[in-house]
Amino acid sequence: MRTTASKTILSVLASMLCATATVAAEETETKEKIETTVAADIVNQYIWRGQDLGNASVQPSLSLSYKGLSLGAWGSVGLTDASDTKELDLTLAYSIAGLNIGITDYWFNTGADEKNRYFRYNTHSTNHVFEGNIGYDFKVLSLQAYTNFTGNDGVNKDGDRAFSTYVELQVPFTLATCSWEAALGVAPMATTSYATKEFSLTNVSVKATKEIKVTDSFSLPIFAQFATNPCDRKAYLVVGLTLQP
Repeated sequence: MRTTASKTILSVLASMLCATATVAAEETETKEKIETTVAADIVNQYIWRGQDLGNASVQPSLSLSYKGLSLGAWGSVGLTDASDTKELDLTLAYSIAGLNIGITDYWFNTGADEKNRYFRYNTHSTNHVFEGNIGYDFKVLSLQAYTNFTGNDGVNKDGDRAFSTYVELQVPFTLATCSWEAALGVAPMATTSYATKEFSLTNVSVKATKEIKVTDSFSLPIFAQFATNPCDRKAYLVVGLTLQP
């Protein structure tokens, strides 16, 4: 009986050790799959979807991702002009294979709230704009569509909520030791959000990025972008760098 009891105890202990090892392995595997990204862009101009939102800016970002699911924060603040756009965005996204979907909460320091409060979500008195997006990466090109569905959205010709939409085609390629991306974006309907009165081409741009090796373990990505907005007949040349550990 003592032998049987001893075997039973040893069996239980062995099972507990195996269970503990399995849990530890699973935790280690999970930790290895969770990725954190911390970065900051410094740019001479803040140009977004063909719109001029300010002069020299610093644009920090922070994100967590796990098995295709990601939660990120992105911001922008002017470096030379106090009246430039201040922005804080939160994005929840999911991607699988080439498909991606997401929701972004944009907050700007100007909008329907006279006090510019962050924690103010009333539909008709908020500086938040909520946008849904869906897209697909075909490797040789990607197509993304974005639509505002609530918050401080723009209005159409009749003064009604415009459900402002932006669609962009992106084509990545490599040329002369640089990574390039060409983009073409349209606002398919009238909206004050993109200053359009009808279907309009609002962004035609090309961007080149090159990694400058600083040390064996650190490089500094430098990028330049030529962007135009055919709708309002404006053009911009943006240059910037990315700081990322």
